[in-house]
This record gives sequence, C-alpha cells and structure tokens, in this order.
Amino acid sequence: MVNILGDTTPVPIKSLKPGSFIIIDDEPCKVLDIVISKPGKHGATKARIDAMGLFDSRRHVLLKPSADNVDQPMIEKRKGQVINVTGDIVQLMDMEDYQTFEATIPEELKGKIEIGSEVGYWKVTGRVILKG
Repeated sequence: MVNILGDTTPVPIKSLKPGSFIIIDDEPCKVLDIVISKPGKHGATKARIDAMGLFDSRRHVLLKPSADNVDQPMIEKRKGQVINVTGDIVQLMDMEDYQTFEATIPEELKGKIEIGSEVGYWKVTGRVILKG
C-alpha cells in the first residue's frame, strides 16, 4: 500500500487517549474525546473519536469498530530561526540543516513572532505548523 500522506504508523483504536494524534479524512488531528460503546446484539463495540484538525482547526469525527487500527502521523519537532515576517506568512530557517521554508502564522502567535527569534515547529504529513 502506498502512503500518500508521508510517514504514518497504524495504531489500535483501543490504545488511543485524548491528546493523541491520528489521521481523519487525510487531515492530521488531535484526539479530544473517545467514546467506546458496549457490544450490541448485532455486532462488536464501536468507537467514536472526536478530534480537532491541526491545520484546518475543524472538528472531525471518526466512527469505527474499536478493534480496528487508525493511522497515526509521525510528528517531527524542530526549531527554526525567523528570517522574515510578511503579513500572516513567516519565513524560517531550520536550526539543524539550515533549510529555509515558509509557514502560516497561527492566530495564537500573531504579533509575537519577531525577526531573529527562535520558534518551535512541527513537520506533519509534509506540512509545517508553528508551535511557539
């Protein structure tokens, strides 16, 4: 099977906890709540996973049998130096390999990022999210 999202690993739904990260509808999400129903007359237990998208900030819901697996994204946590800030876009240089790239500034960091400062960022499924 070809993985188009980048580095992910399958994990059992039963091992997930609030705060875990999973992929729902090709979007990396942070798990907010997990409800596992009791087994019924006609089937196995089901799990309802409520999650918040890391990049789109939308609520995502996944309903699957609790014995199934879901994809968990590999999150690479790194540091970068701010080179330039233009509106909602920040240009960063990675502190390890000196690669430069651009990322969107999240709402909670607007006005707090200055040129020359260091910020943490996560690489998730080929995309970058700033984490201050």
